[in-house]
Amino acid sequence: MAGFTLYPAIDIKDGACVRLKRGVMADATVYAEDPAAQARAWQDAGFSWIHVVDLNGAFAGRSANAEAVAAILAAVTVPVQLGGGLRDMDAIARWLEAGITRVILGSVAVKDPALVRAACREFPGRVVLGIDARDGKVATEGWAETSEQDAAEMAVRFEDAGAAAIVFTDIARDGMLTGVNVEATAALARRVATPVIASGGIAGVADLTALRRAEPRIAGAVLGRALYDGRLLPAEALAEAG
Repeated sequence: MAGFTLYPAIDIKDGACVRLKRGVMADATVYAEDPAAQARAWQDAGFSWIHVVDLNGAFAGRSANAEAVAAILAAVTVPVQLGGGLRDMDAIARWLEAGITRVILGSVAVKDPALVRAACREFPGRVVLGIDARDGKVATEGWAETSEQDAAEMAVRFEDAGAAAIVFTDIARDGMLTGVNVEATAALARRVATPVIASGGIAGVADLTALRRAEPRIAGAVLGRALYDGRLLPAEALAEAG
């Protein structure tokens, strides 16, 4: 299958590149003090995208690591997608104008779906829907809150909005190296035409193989702790992605 894209994740907390376990801010492992240098390293390793999350911003509801994100943009030439704290059109426009290729809208999709639709119209091809699920229900505010919205049903409701992709994260597996939730990811992908990017729990190349075989509409995967811990080598990941 062509078109399976890998997105090494740079999650920023207090200016540093970290990985969390199940989205818990107090359970953070610092992997790099310089996120820009880490982004450049992933680019040099052959990755064609960088996935950035402003963790402080996700909780605060506004960008909180703007300096680190700007440094990443200055350090790499590959496209960057950014999530975390983007709650209004001004913030979305500001980052897209600053050089971010795609913004990821998660919490605001639950609380202000009209804004997401407006952003998709205003910036076609540059808005990604972030659906973070805990036990099948959508979580918001940096995963601190869980709504009553079903993750797959939310994806269907936004099917006509024109999002470039959906990043689907299983929170229970995120940062745990327990294996990606192939079944839930594939089930969601089958219900929509929008490409789905898998996130959460990827532990090795076998997870990438399983995702690719499960459903053609799974268009890629976000790579986190396995990549940082060396359990998944960039070369083998990229070879599996084709």
